[in-house]
Amino acid sequence: MSDAAETLATERDHVFHSWSAQGAVNPLSIAGGEGCWFWDHDGNRYLDFASQLVNLNLGHRHPRLLAAIRDQAERLCTVAPQFGNETRSTLARLIAERAPGDLDAVFFTNGGTEAVEHAVRMARLHTGRHKILSAYRSYHGATAGSITLTGDPRRWANEPGVPGVARFFGPHLYRSAFHATTEEEESDRALRHLAEVIQFEGPDTVAAVLLEPVVGTNGVLVPPPGYLAGVRELCDRHGILLISDEVMVGFGRVGEWFAVDAWDVVPDLITFAKGVNSGYVPLGGVVISRRIAGTFTDRAYPGGLTYSGHPLACAAGVASIEVFEETDLLRRVRRLGSEVVEPALRELAERHPSVGHVRGRGLFWAVELVRDRETREPLVPFNASGADAAPMNQLAAAVRENGVWPFVNMNRLHIAPPLVISEEELALGLKALDDALAVTDALTS
Repeated sequence: MSDAAETLATERDHVFHSWSAQGAVNPLSIAGGEGCWFWDHDGNRYLDFASQLVNLNLGHRHPRLLAAIRDQAERLCTVAPQFGNETRSTLARLIAERAPGDLDAVFFTNGGTEAVEHAVRMARLHTGRHKILSAYRSYHGATAGSITLTGDPRRWANEPGVPGVARFFGPHLYRSAFHATTEEEESDRALRHLAEVIQFEGPDTVAAVLLEPVVGTNGVLVPPPGYLAGVRELCDRHGILLISDEVMVGFGRVGEWFAVDAWDVVPDLITFAKGVNSGYVPLGGVVISRRIAGTFTDRAYPGGLTYSGHPLACAAGVASIEVFEETDLLRRVRRLGSEVVEPALRELAERHPSVGHVRGRGLFWAVELVRDRETREPLVPFNASGADAAPMNQLAAAVRENGVWPFVNMNRLHIAPPLVISEEELALGLKALDDALAVTDALTS
């Protein structure tokens, strides 16, 4: 039996896969990776245009991160959270120095979903209120609270969820819930809608508004001008906290340390994970404002994790921030987004009738596919599965045949390569998408 076949057989026998019917699991077995590429046991190489799960910001096997983990392992592999640790405290300081406003304390978790759980707990304890407002187009994690806060269909099978969650529509001009025709109208109407939700839920019952400043898997939705500032003002008006979920878009994905920086908005809490250390060792956390941290000066915070601030994970995080600084990576991401990706996608959209809309920022973009540009009918139905999802599955297969591993969700191709990708690699990936769109063009009316 080949290495690939043996690995797959063992995988099917013993690994219980997330978000999957176990009898249908048929994963590609990955043998290795380097930079922006990974390969299987048969030697097939793929350009990682998804950064695995939008977390591999510095690519596979980055030498600085590997060296940091090795060095830390030789000194101290793990430590209980009640002890102090130089690596943990150094990373906390580096994150606080890059966070906006007075967010200067960090609570470390093992990943994004736990970060959301703890940010919500902090908000409720700080305000003495219980309701959290979250958007329909959102994903916040898969544990009990965070999956309830999630707006997309992954929530449905997990209901009923935890109490105290209400939802609202965020801005999305291309599919506006508010019949808007301009970005300004969409921003204004979305804010008025949120103000009404707050009014009908009872302002004094709402602890926090939780949102992704750039919505991730639900469409790479970049907020229109004034929207995030307007949400901040609404929260301030009613004593509500603003939680920015930056698990996917923090640490460079859109060319900023934190995405809210692009709109000069300071939230009360920021959740992070993924790009903080490219996922080399699981790590996430909450960046906390002084005001909220002060709630727990003389009052114990009722929560914790055995692996909070794991030294191997934090060592990779410290090294990652150093690489960002030394290579001026944030500015490079902004340049690649505006000078390479955006022009290429705009040109691609003009030539392919199945492309209804392109949008994004930095190295985070979505190509939305439609059957008819005039009606904007999605290429596949909402939450399509089985035969209904076949067109997108065929498109993904065509991209992979060109040696590029795509990120596909619903009727969209998402573009999220490692931030260290070269211009030549970007061009190769975009060409693979361009060629594969012949599959979906054939389905347009």
